Amino acid sequence: MAESGGTARNRSAPESSAPEHRAPERSTLDRRGFIRLAGGTALGTALTGTGTGTGAGAAQAAPGPPAAARPLPRASLPPLPPLPDQLSGGMVTPPAPSVRAPRPDGTPATAAVRAARPDALPFAFHGNGYTATELPERLRPWRDRPTPWSAVTPDTTHTYLDPDGVIMYRPRRSAPGYDQPVTQIQFGLGCAAAYRTTTNPARRALYLRRAKAQAKRLIDRRVEARGAWYFPYPFDFTHGSHSGISYRAPWYSGMAQGEAISLFVQLSLLDGVTPEERALYRTAADGAFASLLRSDDGEPWVVNRDDEGYLWIQEYPVDPPGTSDRTYNGMIFAMFGLWDYARMTGNTLAARLYDGACTTVDHYFPTLRNRRWASYYCLTHRIPAPSYHQHHINLYRQLHWQTGSPRFAHMSDLLTDDHPSGILPEGSPVVLAAGTHTLYRYDTDADGDFVAARGDAELARRTVSFPRTTRATANRRRRIMGRGVAYRIDSGPHAGWWAGESHPRCHLLGEYLPSDYRPGRTLTFPAGSVVTCHRYGADGGTTATRTVAFDRASGAPFDRRSVVDGRPMCRIAGGALEGFWVHAGDVVTDGR
Repeated sequence: MAESGGTARNRSAPESSAPEHRAPERSTLDRRGFIRLAGGTALGTALTGTGTGTGAGAAQAAPGPPAAARPLPRASLPPLPPLPDQLSGGMVTPPAPSVRAPRPDGTPATAAVRAARPDALPFAFHGNGYTATELPERLRPWRDRPTPWSAVTPDTTHTYLDPDGVIMYRPRRSAPGYDQPVTQIQFGLGCAAAYRTTTNPARRALYLRRAKAQAKRLIDRRVEARGAWYFPYPFDFTHGSHSGISYRAPWYSGMAQGEAISLFVQLSLLDGVTPEERALYRTAADGAFASLLRSDDGEPWVVNRDDEGYLWIQEYPVDPPGTSDRTYNGMIFAMFGLWDYARMTGNTLAARLYDGACTTVDHYFPTLRNRRWASYYCLTHRIPAPSYHQHHINLYRQLHWQTGSPRFAHMSDLLTDDHPSGILPEGSPVVLAAGTHTLYRYDTDADGDFVAARGDAELARRTVSFPRTTRATANRRRRIMGRGVAYRIDSGPHAGWWAGESHPRCHLLGEYLPSDYRPGRTLTFPAGSVVTCHRYGADGGTTATRTVAFDRASGAPFDRRSVVDGRPMCRIAGGALEGFWVHAGDVVTDGR
């Protein structure tokens, strides 16, 4: 899914490139990674007490009882970035005059004879046994993106509502509008999410009406081919930097096919639909799902297997299939439809496709990750995409919830550390220890955000000394390109200057970028290491410390990971250290 021309927080586009080689890091950072137990040592005894002996599993406690204090206030995630525009970076043009709008009977979009509904997998592919597990309502797909009331009747440069209440895409305000399936589906899903939580009856009614209108347009304009329903893009589209994407109407996207499944499934489960509508939506979900059972041996297609035997749902299918983008975010958004369908129907083919898709995303994570910078947009072009990086973090977190696998949680952690969200709440406090510090100015936009053309170039530096511990406030915490994580000071004589994160000399006070895990995960204290754990009070300050050491590797559950005092920390969820936080660099998480 390509990005629209920038967001309020990050104006870099996916086609922006970053140099392969980075300048040496100049600000101080804690570089300790996740410690690996030699030979994959099994978990030792669980933490059960604070005894003072030196046997296996014994913890060494710091003198004095823990101070009574209210616990650290619960931090919230930064706001999700806007959903990216699938057509950004490309050119939308009218179809050739000879192209007529596709009809539900499959003509004139395809000359293929209508085929029977597929009832088998399209091909063999790798699977690791991932399953679509049950989730509480708030963690299910698309619940995190309700359409705000202010956007229920959009009128922007690229979107507006037609007389039927359907959102339309236009290249510019003066151009005619087109049906754009992904835009319509995501708007419908957002309205469905808002319908579930809104209490005002009039607003609920409008949200539901909007969601139904999007579904109706998709159903009315569908193309039936190869025994499946496809949702056509009725305009020509060419992408400037992603080679191979040069489509003539009508064309199709695996992202739209998978997301359409989510829309139809979720509408069929709402209390405001009639029995007739419910049956129609389930028929539509079946038709959309069938498109994921058709391989690339005919037209149209959105699913293929790569040379290594991994399943791909292609946001931008290109012939021959090996030249497709293999776009990460579009693949995962489509997978959410498989989760919805498998959970609603219990369909074994959907379950196996979901497993295969999760296995692909797992296997190719090293090609998505771009260490110490923004992850790549797609496998084929490997363009770093800062504006997509936060989407990747959120998508992998949701895959952890959906599968219960700690592997996806670990991947989300790594992405968060590589390129954390830069947004900080107003007045976030930074502690600067007594002594000398080097501050920097970087070439950014006015808010301190990254601009690809400027590359975070260093503009100036200054050395400052503080006779005692000092506090300032910051409005950004982010990785500087080619360097470490830094804070942009926004108050006092050093406003506009950046200070490199370095615990305990320079750190944010409090909790940021939290990730909750469901189910909980396991961390391991390596044998022979002395590790200090902390409790924090409501003001973010440390209220208690406990030092532990184990003769053998010892495990403990943890249910939350956040940046606390400028370091990634894990909150222990059971045993003698329940409620204490431990630095992620001092332990091993899930055996990695």
